[in-house]
Amino acid sequence: MDAAALAWLRAELGTTTDQADLTTRYTRLGTARAVAIEVIRERLADLRAQPAKVTVNGVVGVDYAETIKAYERQLTILESGQPPAPDDPAGTGTSTDSIGIVYLRERARR
Repeated sequence: MDAAALAWLRAELGTTTDQADLTTRYTRLGTARAVAIEVIRERLADLRAQPAKVTVNGVVGVDYAETIKAYERQLTILESGQPPAPDDPAGTGTSTDSIGIVYLRERARR
């Protein structure tokens, strides 16, 4: 894993994420995007395994619902290919300088 991929992973996952763990995952998975998706899925699974809301009346209240939603949004964005990772294969993102083909077909008459 090069410095650009590590910097991208830290930007996506936070600076407290263990670099040795990221390197091990990168070696196994091959791309920074796959590593980020796997880490986010694990974090989301850990949050879903716990109660989403805990309240002790008059003492404390903890609610993880918004954190779960934030991880789900981040996962959706990463799976869609955004933001571009430094080691993404060329041509996998959305590009405005390409031409697509649309086939028009006649509808059946009623």
